[in-house]
Amino acid sequence: MINKQLLHPESIVVIGGSNNIHKPGGAIIRNLINGNYQGKLHVVNPKEDKVQGLDVFHNASEIPDTELAILVVAARFCPDYVEYLAKEKMVKAFIIISAGFGEETKAGAELEKRILDSCEKYGCALIGPNCIGLLNAWHHSVFTQPIPQLNPKGVDFISGSGATAVFILESAVIKGLPFHSVWSIGNGKQIGIEDVLQYMDEKFDAENDSHVKLLYIENISNPDKLLFHASSLIRKGCRIAAIKAGASESGSRAASSHTGAIASSDSAVEALFRKAGIVRCFSREELTTVGCIFSTLENTTDKINPSPSVPRLDMSKFAIVTHAGGPGVMLTDALSKGDLQVPKIEGEKADELKVQLFPGASVANPIDILATGTPEHLGLAIDYCEKYFDNIDAIMVIFGTPGLVNVYEAYDVLHQKILECKKPIFPILPSVHTAGQEVEDFLKKGHVNFSDEVTLATSLVSILKTPLPAPPEVELFGIDVPRIREIISGIHENGYISPNKARELLDCAKIPLVPEKVSTSKEELIAFAEKIGYPIVAKVVGPIHKSDVGGVTLNIRSAEHLSLEFDRMMKIPDATSVMIQKMMQGKEIFIGAKYEEKFGHVVMCGLGGIFVEVLKDVSSGLAPLSYAEAYSMIHSLRAYKILKGTRGQSGINIQRYAEVIVRLSTLLRFATEIKEIDINPLLADENDVIAVDVRILIEK
Repeated sequence: MINKQLLHPESIVVIGGSNNIHKPGGAIIRNLINGNYQGKLHVVNPKEDKVQGLDVFHNASEIPDTELAILVVAARFCPDYVEYLAKEKMVKAFIIISAGFGEETKAGAELEKRILDSCEKYGCALIGPNCIGLLNAWHHSVFTQPIPQLNPKGVDFISGSGATAVFILESAVIKGLPFHSVWSIGNGKQIGIEDVLQYMDEKFDAENDSHVKLLYIENISNPDKLLFHASSLIRKGCRIAAIKAGASESGSRAASSHTGAIASSDSAVEALFRKAGIVRCFSREELTTVGCIFSTLENTTDKINPSPSVPRLDMSKFAIVTHAGGPGVMLTDALSKGDLQVPKIEGEKADELKVQLFPGASVANPIDILATGTPEHLGLAIDYCEKYFDNIDAIMVIFGTPGLVNVYEAYDVLHQKILECKKPIFPILPSVHTAGQEVEDFLKKGHVNFSDEVTLATSLVSILKTPLPAPPEVELFGIDVPRIREIISGIHENGYISPNKARELLDCAKIPLVPEKVSTSKEELIAFAEKIGYPIVAKVVGPIHKSDVGGVTLNIRSAEHLSLEFDRMMKIPDATSVMIQKMMQGKEIFIGAKYEEKFGHVVMCGLGGIFVEVLKDVSSGLAPLSYAEAYSMIHSLRAYKILKGTRGQSGINIQRYAEVIVRLSTLLRFATEIKEIDINPLLADENDVIAVDVRILIEK
């Protein structure tokens, strides 16, 4: 629970506050005082009479009733303090800085449980233990530095790690990123990241609250809660970016299917973030750069946010204004790699601008005003991009110090243009050492700085490729849910189900399959082959990896050839029968899904055949999926250009591919007993997408 006493306490007691600012107890008092805390501040320390100018109580029994208690004492003392302060001193919120709890030992976990029990009994909010604290405009209850610039429209930052939070703040402060609040949840025994998001969602005030949330997550304890409240906040106009640390380790046992081999907890995180509309980041620099982009865009909502309730970024064409050729080229390359454009600028107005710059300057884009370019030239270039170049959505300005111009004047021009222009301007000021004072002065005016142009470009690409939150509705059209449940209920053993049952389930979801027959009778198979027509494919049934044991034969064109292959395959170890299918042509693509504990079914798609495991070019989504999610998954594949058609080759029917993905995800929504499903390959051309082989693992 998050309450007023935690966020806006009229009184605070620090148990363990001291004069030593190099220890948490002293540092937290220093930050509260320097942060101009306006309430009553008490300190309990049995060995001191004065702490940083404050009178000290030697025992907690001496303090008056207090709203918030911050504990900076050994872990073994914390449970008794919490019980006493909540019961006798009316404390309704606790921030426990101390470590040595469940993160270390079983005994520590018991201490933690006692604390939580007391908080629940007396209705108290609890941050921690094992955290750096909580920081907002009312109270700086953290023991660390730096203290970032606070702003009502700044970023809300929630971190599962105190130390990492400090490093992220370090990265943010030098960029000028303002903050609204900083939450370090530590062990998160009562209030976790999902709970903070829930509070921000349920109490959201579009006029007064921050619209940007940055998250550092080490453990997703409740994926559904995270998904619901992150999606809700984004639909209300917020933007969210997050790092999920520790996602690369496989979250599942070794599996025999293609899907099982490539699925991991990282796939689940990717799928969850995609469904929620969260921009995924992988480093501190990327997270804070994305935060700075969000902060920049907050001031240009007319251009990038046509619907205030759903933040979209309507930009793909960029002008680069620079006085150094190399960074402009690197920025152009990075934007182009992410399928963003740096369009050529030409025509009468371009010629007019060129005349006003020094000889040798270029206006083709990047607009290079040369190292000798003046602040006036910088302003001119920005003005032309803003007023006359209609093929430009946003402007990126690279301006350091070659030692030839007055940087203060140049940055003052940049400051004025950011205030005046409707198009977003992204300042890239690389000379943070040589022109450190000038950059600092620029940041103090409320701006941010992207000191590295390539990091800016890659972060912007990540934002633009992140889909909007998926609608909560399940696509049920054409899905025979009662029949799905009837088939699943009739399966009584765990393991891979028979090909016939697998086909029945796909048929319930209207996922088309190639004509096939499974039999132990050679005569039956020959009769079926004559009915559907040659050529056909024969596959052994039983062995898991058919190709590895010679269990697949293509292009069978006669009954005699089929008879020989049937006899051979039935001699393969573990063979139980033979399947024949109509041989069809098309690109091989793949769809699979795996059930991840807590997350649900993670659906994956990509190129099929051996490419699934060799290239691992797969995209993931969390079932059930909408059509928009399915399209986003397909578009994010590196092989998308192949699927779309390239170099004279026809592409596949993307709409049908998306439809099959959505239908499979809906099937899984009503069949949680399916732990793995592998449809590989599907054959696709410009007309249709048809499943060739399906394997389904059931666990009840």
